Amino acid sequence: MITAADQPIPTVLGILTLGKNPQDFLFGAYVQFLRIDGGELTDEIIDSEEIRGAISDQVRRLDDKLIAHNRVSVDILSGPVEKRTSLYPLEALQQLTRNAILHRSYEGTNAPVRVYWYNDRIEVVSPGGTYGDVTAENFGNLGLTDYRNPNLAEAMRTLGFVQHFGMGIPIAKRLLLKNGNPAPEFQIYDTFIIAKIYVRSDK
Repeated sequence: MITAADQPIPTVLGILTLGKNPQDFLFGAYVQFLRIDGGELTDEIIDSEEIRGAISDQVRRLDDKLIAHNRVSVDILSGPVEKRTSLYPLEALQQLTRNAILHRSYEGTNAPVRVYWYNDRIEVVSPGGTYGDVTAENFGNLGLTDYRNPNLAEAMRTLGFVQHFGMGIPIAKRLLLKNGNPAPEFQIYDTFIIAKIYVRSDK
């Protein structure tokens, strides 16, 4: 968290995890959330927020947004127990958005993580392409992971936000399919990655 015991200068990790206003020093270290009433970026925006603060603040505030916009239907007629079904499984959204925050590049860019919620899909854009052992060809394979930000990975694991096992994307895929959503799609570029999560097919 600091450079050394006798040199209490905060590191990037210290700023991200303990700083009151990390964006004063790391300009792109925030999440841009938009709820768009339509399928195009030019359609009406009905909710927007620049989610700032330390990593824990960003994760919790983003969770609030995901919960608020994730409509839940209740079926009380098809069986003896009511059945609740959401547009998206919350844990799958958490896996993908937290991966975007964890694995993004914090160097060479001032771009935020972008979470754009359209009527038919959610797009999560993470600055920075693949890293290390992870390539465009093996991206998302079970158990395969590498860490652009290993200390941040450990901090987020300690805070209870992520695991260390390379299971985030496979877990998200399984939960989406179980909920009736298509498998997520990934577009991988040199400088950013887009995850597209589509709404349930019956909605």
